[in-house]
Amino acid sequence: MKHIIKSQQLDQKLINRIFALATALEKKKSQVLKGKIMASLFYEPSTRTRFSFESAMIRLGGSVITTENAKEFSSVAKGETLEDSIKVIGNYADVIVLRHDEQGSAERAASVSSVPIINAGDGAGQHPTQALLDLYTIKRELGKIDGITLALVGDLKNGRTIRSLSYLLGKYKNIKIYFVSPIGLRVGEDIKIYLKEQQTDYEETTDLFSIVGKVDVLYQTRIQKERFATKKEYEKFNGCYTIDGELVKKMKIKSIIMHPLPRVNEILTEVDKLPQAVYFKQTYYGLLIRMALLKLVIKL
Repeated sequence: MKHIIKSQQLDQKLINRIFALATALEKKKSQVLKGKIMASLFYEPSTRTRFSFESAMIRLGGSVITTENAKEFSSVAKGETLEDSIKVIGNYADVIVLRHDEQGSAERAASVSSVPIINAGDGAGQHPTQALLDLYTIKRELGKIDGITLALVGDLKNGRTIRSLSYLLGKYKNIKIYFVSPIGLRVGEDIKIYLKEQQTDYEETTDLFSIVGKVDVLYQTRIQKERFATKKEYEKFNGCYTIDGELVKKMKIKSIIMHPLPRVNEILTEVDKLPQAVYFKQTYYGLLIRMALLKLVIKL
């Protein structure tokens, strides 16, 4: 596997290998990528994904070249195509981590790239490295993946994180998923078709309160403001689900609350101190996963 583009590429054997490597790299100094260069090419804003990839590369002894906003601070502003940018940057780096606002952009980049492409989010498409760190978080915090029940909550139409995670969950046994969203933001048909093919049980509901006590994982997402055509359309859904202390009381004691971040108003800060809240720990697990991925794709 030269490129990491979508969750469908990953089988359980490879996922287990990535997880084992992530755990082995935890709190260990390594210079395994010394002399290697990662290009961080982000056309959309990012904090966690960009910084964790850059930190991961540096912690493995490698170096980073980057542009803060490729739409404005690269030759894209002069009209250069994504394909031409990738061909050029491939001459300067050993791996390219790409975030782009257009769905399918990572596959386009991979089709012309001489070096590995890692998809760091392509519009409303996929975010496979986020899905891996989400799954790793579940494994680390609950001790298992098979047999768990999850609620995926919020903007399921535009959220690329839940799309990628759903594709990974379909590879495991006895999974139950509750898709919780307003009717206008329901999960895509492609995900539902895939889960049916995998015989993964799922239900759609608008009522978070009715199912929150049944789940092992409450995976909250924000309403994707940048994906709406108008502010009015966004405001129609903004604040539709909010996790507060009272809702958490209805959850299992040993359940966990996850969020890909950033949050806006969908998890109150009062929840941060509760034992179920693992969304900041989730970002740490993301560093480990991205260290493992960089080592794998560069050292193949």
